[in-house]
Formats: sequence, structure tokens, C-alpha cells
Amino acid sequence: MMKKVKITILKTTLDKELATEYGIPGLTVCPLMRQGQVFFADYAKPDGFCDEAWKAIYQYVFALAHGAEKDLFYYGDWIKTPGVAICSCNDGLRPVIMKLETTDLVSVADET
Repeated sequence: MMKKVKITILKTTLDKELATEYGIPGLTVCPLMRQGQVFFADYAKPDGFCDEAWKAIYQYVFALAHGAEKDLFYYGDWIKTPGVAICSCNDGLRPVIMKLETTDLVSVADET
């Protein structure tokens, strides 16, 4: 049974050194995502979630939604808590850090 995965925005960052060298003048942290935002997903991108961030994390969401919470990712040498992944989007100048965690919420796709 597929479950919903909770996505919490932990941190929005800006690499000032790289932004100064490569970014446009006045570049700031991601304007789309805010620290503390919470989304729920399974196989589909949640409404209001950044497309590029989704591309970076969807495989982890899919794995967690399908039961990967029983094991630690990457043979136990990454995250200490089963059912949790800490990921970031692929913006090299202003990455957004996210916590993904399994829930007991059944996916709508499985309710039909």
C-alpha cells in the first residue's frame, strides 16, 4: 500500500561566494520555498512545489511511499533514522534542504 511522504523545508541557503561569482546581481535565497513549509506527496508533485526541487527528490519520495522506511538508505551509512531522507534541490547557488519522512497516511491513488 502506497503511503504519503511528508516533505518539510528545513533550510533555504545561498552560497554567497558562488552567487557573487556566477549569479545575477542581488540574487537571494529561493523565492519559491520557505523554511517550515510542509508538503505531502506520493508519486505526484505536490501543488505549489518547485518543479526543479521535485526532479531532485522524487525518487526518494517514491521509495519512501513504497515502503523504504523499513530499511536505512544506502546500507545505513547516510541517515540514522529509517523512513527519513535529507535531500536538497539541484540549485548550486541557492539550494533548499528538505526532510522527507514516511507517514501512515494512505495515498489517494490507493484509495480508489
